[in-house]
Amino acid sequence: MATRRCLHWACLCRAPGKTGQSWPPGVDALRGSLGLPGTESLTTGQLSSVSLQVLLYLSGGYYALYFLATLLMIIYKSQVFSYPCPYLALDLTLLFLMGILEAVRLYLGTEGNLMEAEVPLAGSLVLTAGGALLSTYFLLWQTLVLRADSTLGAALLALHSLEAVLQLVAIAAFVS
Repeated sequence: MATRRCLHWACLCRAPGKTGQSWPPGVDALRGSLGLPGTESLTTGQLSSVSLQVLLYLSGGYYALYFLATLLMIIYKSQVFSYPCPYLALDLTLLFLMGILEAVRLYLGTEGNLMEAEVPLAGSLVLTAGGALLSTYFLLWQTLVLRADSTLGAALLALHSLEAVLQLVAIAAFVS
């Protein structure tokens, strides 16, 4: 029967107790990504970016919140303000297009990072630029822009910018 180990920070810094005993596979990877002593051999040859992976995960959650909030704000603006029908249709179409684009972008980014493949990650980088352009539309050029639109859009644009930088670094590491 396998023994359970504590995954607290202080416990991860200690080595396993008995000789011949090793950490479970997930803990070895976590210790290596934290740069703890004795883990140099665990990360040798690993090129995928942990920070990019975490950021892609957080971006997926934040985008779900952004999509829902923006959809509700468009519905609110169409009910409270005089929102021209052609522009309402355009904003809704661009929002749903952005949702599809974001799902594909996150999938390609995750696949490219975990498989250490340049092509999916480069595709994700191109889609990140497209997502940033659509974020800029909703931030600046939307028919009616509320303060909440500006706040949510600026945070999404900052996430896209940071992801683009990390994707470029990861692609450079994969190519070299």
